[in-house]
This record gives sequence, structure tokens and C-alpha cells, in this order.
Amino acid sequence: MKKLVFALTLAFVPVAVLAGPPAPHKAGIEEKGYVWNAQEGEKIEALKLKGDVKRGKEAYEVCGACHLPSGAGRPDGTFPQLAGQHATVLIKQIADIRGGLRDNPTMYPFAVTLSDPQELADVAAYIQTLCIPSDHGKGSGDAALLAKGKDLYAKECVSCHGKNGEGDAQKFYPVLAGQHYKYLLRQVTEIRDGKRRNANPDMVKVVKKYSDRDLDAVVEYMASLSMPGSMCKPTAAKKK
Repeated sequence: MKKLVFALTLAFVPVAVLAGPPAPHKAGIEEKGYVWNAQEGEKIEALKLKGDVKRGKEAYEVCGACHLPSGAGRPDGTFPQLAGQHATVLIKQIADIRGGLRDNPTMYPFAVTLSDPQELADVAAYIQTLCIPSDHGKGSGDAALLAKGKDLYAKECVSCHGKNGEGDAQKFYPVLAGQHYKYLLRQVTEIRDGKRRNANPDMVKVVKKYSDRDLDAVVEYMASLSMPGSMCKPTAAKKK
């Protein structure tokens, strides 16, 4: 109940009001010797634990204030779509934010409310069970741009993120299917420009050579992907 009240309160309180101590800073891709996804810290502790979906649902009430109860996030890309994401990916990203490896001042105050590795494992297990919304934020719909993006994706992205954007839980590659176009574009641009400090160097090598139009094209295609069997079923039309 305490978390529910907190979650409801967050919907009406500016993030600045909730600001506490700043996030720690850990050296990332900008530093020589950076190792992507180093097997250390609370991430490893959480990954060894079996997440409890029931407890995770309760813990997610805080997250739902921004990411919505469905995990759909916001089509404008302010908050990403989380539903159906691999638990491994969620644990890694939250741990990176908590540890100061991924810079996200908005998310940090909420990430630190997860009290221990077990709660981190629980909330990740619950989010993974949510069906992926199909009505997420899309790109421009430009046919030429989509075709260019499809070609780039097939050549340089499919080997890691999969034909349908399913990612790879074992390798910590995220699900892309159902993700908002604007969020994807912001993240891929930050990876190319060295601003996402917990980025995978292998991905940086791929997108470093991309022009803004190339990025727009491949993200246009990414945002069109769907995973059969994982997407939410269409809501039946109400009878008139």
C-alpha cells in the first residue's frame, strides 16, 4: 500500500521536487579499458535470483507512474516501452543507472527505491510477463526511408537484435519490437555520439558511421517490428 500511495503521488509531483542526492559516476565507454556488461556488482546478485512475479507486480507500482501500468511508456519517447523486455536487460540497465554507469537523472531517484537485488529481480520478472503493445509510437511512415532502414537492419542489426526485434536475453541484447520511434532514435543517436556511457562498443562501431538520415531510416524500421505471440491482443470493439 505504501508503494501504491507513492506511485499515485508521483503522477502529480514534478521530478525536481523528488530530487535527492545525485547519482554516482562510474567510468564508462569514454574511459580506456571499459568492459561492456562487466560481470560484477548487484547486477550479478540479481541475475542469480529467481524473480517473483507477484512481488514484482507490487514493486512495479512505482514504475507505472511514468511507464504506465501496462508498461507501454509514452509514444512521445519521454519514457520507454518496458513491457515484454528481457529480465536480464532490465536488471542490467537498472543496475547501470543505480551504479552511475548509465546517466539518467530522471530515472535514478526511482531506480534507487528498489531496495535490494531480490526486488530488482522481482520487478524485472514481472515486466517481462507483460504483453507488448502494438500501438506504440511509430516513425513518419515514409516508404523510401522504411526500405532503407530495412536494408541497414538486415545487414548490421539482425544478427544481434533478431529478425523480429526479439533481442537475446542471454547476451543482454534488448527487445526492440514495440519500442517507440522517438525513444529509439534518441538512444541510438546517443550511442553513436558517445553520450550513452554504458553502450556496447560493438554497436558503437556499427552506428558510428551512420548519418542522421541513416539513423532515422534504421530506427523507422526498428519501430515497425513486432514479435508474433508476444504482442497484446487487440481490444474487442465495444458494441454500439
